[in-house]
Amino acid sequence: MDEKSALIAMSGGVDSSVAALCMLEKGYRLEGTTMRLYKWDGKYRPKTRTCCTDRDMNDASEVAVKLGIPYTVTDYQEVFRTEVIEKFIRVYEEGGTPNPCIDCNRYLKFDRLLALAREKELNYIVTGHYARIERDETGRCHLRKAVDRTKDQSYVLFNLTQEQLRHTLFPLGEMTKDEVRQIAAEHGFVNAEKKDSQDICFIPDGDYASFIEKYTHTSFVPGHYLNTDGEVIGTHQGAIRYTIGQRKGLGVAFGEPMFVCDKSMEDNTVTLAREDAVFKTTLIADDLNWIAFDSLRESIRVRAKTRYRAKEADATVYPGEDGRVKVVFDEKQRAMTIGQAVVFYDGDEVVGGGTILSVTD
Repeated sequence: MDEKSALIAMSGGVDSSVAALCMLEKGYRLEGTTMRLYKWDGKYRPKTRTCCTDRDMNDASEVAVKLGIPYTVTDYQEVFRTEVIEKFIRVYEEGGTPNPCIDCNRYLKFDRLLALAREKELNYIVTGHYARIERDETGRCHLRKAVDRTKDQSYVLFNLTQEQLRHTLFPLGEMTKDEVRQIAAEHGFVNAEKKDSQDICFIPDGDYASFIEKYTHTSFVPGHYLNTDGEVIGTHQGAIRYTIGQRKGLGVAFGEPMFVCDKSMEDNTVTLAREDAVFKTTLIADDLNWIAFDSLRESIRVRAKTRYRAKEADATVYPGEDGRVKVVFDEKQRAMTIGQAVVFYDGDEVVGGGTILSVTD
């Protein structure tokens, strides 16, 4: 296998296109592929910032031709359906809030894609993620934040294993987004000014509840809003439609700001309270992946965050039973939610992370 060979995931966006150019300039033998994950049956709309459209594949193909590299579209719709979409639905049905981008990275981009690279006898996979990988003197790989902190994607990459990290390259980790767009424009890439994809690819309009209803052939019926004393204070449109910390879209005026602080899928109830009720200090996480070391044997101090856009906060992580951990923040955190990821940092290094299983005061 050629050491300087790689398979690059080309989404049709500017980041993966410039990543491909960077690898060619470094002398790598490169092949490009677009992973067809979901067949979107809607027409392309310029204001829709999603991926997996025919236009995205056309853009990727055009860049590949311009760069002179082989390019294919690889169909992963079935595994995407079982590993990402159906888990997404299951977590919502159980009252949590999933992060399908993390699952897509875990099961598709850094699992199936690496397997495909090996089939093609290519040594690395390359993506346009904004993050960095460094290897220490022992050979252990460390995942670090991108230089451009405004675009850093290390949070959604916490599930990468040592084997995956050893065979992954992030050429944009040392670059800023402005630099990437400038390079794309200088090379005449068709997507130089293309907006970043921000929506869930299989729900471009953002209405996840309607998507779940259509996918599962079920409907979500109205139920009771409760206060923290368990008293009925209004009617909601189905508990699945609400997330912890939500204020807008409640559909009822209470005379003061009210926030979702709890919900019961079994009883189809949503509990509302003042904002201070959505601030908690402690969570339990499972499905852990450690990058900086093999396993957690004693408590550690970290900076942690529980949402992609959340700010990091000081916390202590305690090892627990069955591979779980307890995370206690120094100060209360807003809207920590079951199903979301909690990711641990030491400076700019990703120590590891897991999935939030429960939240307590």
